[in-house]
Amino acid sequence: MDQETLKTSLNGLERKILVLLNEHKTLKDEMKGLKYENLELRSDLKKRDDQLVHFKNQIKITKIVDHINPEDGSASELKRKVDEYIREIDKCIAHLSR
Repeated sequence: MDQETLKTSLNGLERKILVLLNEHKTLKDEMKGLKYENLELRSDLKKRDDQLVHFKNQIKITKIVDHINPEDGSASELKRKVDEYIREIDKCIAHLSR
């Protein structure tokens, strides 16, 4: 191989290396962005799961309160107490979520 052919080959390799380096940087940046997005989505999913559990608990409590015998005079007092407990639990959950 003569000198000119070697220079041409070397220049070709140099261009290919630069292209690969640029592509590597682009993919690295994209991966960083996707990791951040994944983290945000996982956080949102966790929040929604927590909300779902909270709503399910509220439904269970509501069902219990609805099945209290209304003939008993203490039923309204019991409903009021349960509602108060629900509000307290909501405050605790909100505080823990911070």
